[in-house]
Amino acid sequence: MTKDLDFDRSPNPVDRHVGLRIRLRRKELGVSQEKLADSIGLTFQQVQKYERAANRVSASKLWEVARALKTSIAYFYEGLGDPAQKPNGGDDGRDTVHDFLLTPEGMELATLFPRIRRARVRRRLLDLVRTMAEDSEADLEETESVEEV
Repeated sequence: MTKDLDFDRSPNPVDRHVGLRIRLRRKELGVSQEKLADSIGLTFQQVQKYERAANRVSASKLWEVARALKTSIAYFYEGLGDPAQKPNGGDDGRDTVHDFLLTPEGMELATLFPRIRRARVRRRLLDLVRTMAEDSEADLEETESVEEV
């Protein structure tokens, strides 16, 4: 009996979520990867792997991370939804959001944007970003159509 070796190597969505929540909490507290790693007996590279979901966090290590980041273990699972519910077949864009938040720019935007108190200014910034994204997509489509010729 041969097993199919063509399996999905992408991280489990729960592992991605937990890694992202570790990063968010760490950044919220202003703790470096090195400092967190030292406090839980790991290298900063291992913390990086946890945050990117390249490696899974064991239950005991998650407990240590929660203690070091002064939060509950439940914090790392907030926003996942009820596992008893049937999946809706899609990720509701969560993969895109997680990928965005794993970038330095995404993290900084996520931290700074809520500090803008005026709703009108936040709306204008969102409109600007939307327009820039649409222009970027139009430029890409135009480039692809020229290359086809």
